[in-house]
Amino acid sequence: MTTTPENEVRASTDVTSMTVTELQAALQDGATSAEITQAYLDRIAADDDVLGSYLHVDPAAAVERAAAIDAAGSAGSGLAGIPVALKDVIVTAGVPTTSGSKILEGWKPPYDATVAARLGAAGTVLLGKTNMDEFAMGSSTENSAYRITRNPWDPERIPGGSSGGSSAAVAGGLAPWAIGTDTGGSIRQPAALTGLVGHKPTYGSVSRFGLIAFSSSLDQAGPMARTVLDAALLHEAIGGHDPLDSTSIDAPVPVLAEAARRGAGGDLTGLKVGIVRELGGEGHTDGYEPGVLARVAEAVALLESMGAEVREVSCPAFDLALPAYYLIAPSEASSNLSRFDGVRYGLRVGDDGSRDLDEVMALTRERGFGAEVKRRIILGTYALSSGYYDAYYGQAQKVRTLISRDFSAAYDEVDVVVSPTTPTVAFPLGSRVDDPVAMYAADLCTLPASLAGVPAISVPCGLSDGLPVGFQIMAPALADDRCYRVAAALESAQDDARGSRFLDQLPHRDAQAAGGAA
Repeated sequence: MTTTPENEVRASTDVTSMTVTELQAALQDGATSAEITQAYLDRIAADDDVLGSYLHVDPAAAVERAAAIDAAGSAGSGLAGIPVALKDVIVTAGVPTTSGSKILEGWKPPYDATVAARLGAAGTVLLGKTNMDEFAMGSSTENSAYRITRNPWDPERIPGGSSGGSSAAVAGGLAPWAIGTDTGGSIRQPAALTGLVGHKPTYGSVSRFGLIAFSSSLDQAGPMARTVLDAALLHEAIGGHDPLDSTSIDAPVPVLAEAARRGAGGDLTGLKVGIVRELGGEGHTDGYEPGVLARVAEAVALLESMGAEVREVSCPAFDLALPAYYLIAPSEASSNLSRFDGVRYGLRVGDDGSRDLDEVMALTRERGFGAEVKRRIILGTYALSSGYYDAYYGQAQKVRTLISRDFSAAYDEVDVVVSPTTPTVAFPLGSRVDDPVAMYAADLCTLPASLAGVPAISVPCGLSDGLPVGFQIMAPALADDRCYRVAAALESAQDDARGSRFLDQLPHRDAQAAGGAA
């Protein structure tokens, strides 16, 4: 295709405000992947000193990759030529991967995670690796060993965590979409706080091979995007069975993009929606901001207006999700992180010949792990220790079973269950750093779906005090398409009501679209 001056201007100025489907159309109309990639690289160079969304960017490699796709004539076919950002917990061959920790500073893996490999095979262009809470342990991206990340809606507030780098990059126009990982809410919570769509797939439906493990029975990679359809397209590209992952489900990926397109039609006749009483429902509003509850109630009313039948459901075990999670996840982390010992790769401290191996390992971990990682390792090791295993870890696993049973009972009555994604909007930087319990409470609404392994999506549902509010939709295992259908219906109805896409409300969006500062 011929590239015209008009297309060049389009690709260099406003592409960073386009959805992925709009970028696909631009590529088919004559724009090039190299131009689009360069536009994002320019935004990163201009704005990321403020946002802190990336840990590693290689402009030369990104442009070279984009140019090769253009030369092959594949740009605009499927995902080919579309830039993407990856959370730095996803292993990438030859590209630094740190998991936000000093203990892996400078490490370049010799292989690709399955998620990275599938995106590469689809023809995407890697913009860079995004910042995160160290080993995905955090809810604010203030636990990164390298830099804090700021929310594009208000740089003095958190972007969520642990995938805050991915959420800030997409919301701030520094990537069209990104991959995050979700252990207890780390895709959905930052998506909610930055006005994005974020989906946690059914556990086992997206390969964990090449994800640096935090909690193996909970970790799951998934999409973060500006629209429901974009998220569905990215999810389809990374999903599916992987023989390299022993927890991978041998089942086809649902037709997610088509579900999103169908949902955008706005007809939810016959759909039964359950409002979870224990997650901000009647009598369970302590800790929830009034503005959040008001926006969620408006979203529920929109679902009703599209033909959905709404009722309240009770899931009593959800009240125990927070303590159960903070026994199970740290216990698994204490085992997973034992591999970081300074012997085989990464940081090594004190290896001067005067110390034995145990001393070198202790010094390496002391310097390489941050405070939150140490806290969770200690907690997990204690919970698994002799005499306490049954009292703590064992009991937490029983609660996990009760939560799964509550979901099953709810799905006997309704097709999806809904709640706020987070109890509050984005809180100020530093306001919860010294209060771990308050920080953990940010994941109050997202933990049940993680513990049960069911799919859940967060979609924007308006603003409270000028900051985004997220609406969470949860479905039975392997019914991810149901999440996308309902989310797309809500997104479409809200966009029609406000006359614009949600992210167009982002402060200074006009300046950003013209290549200005965030």
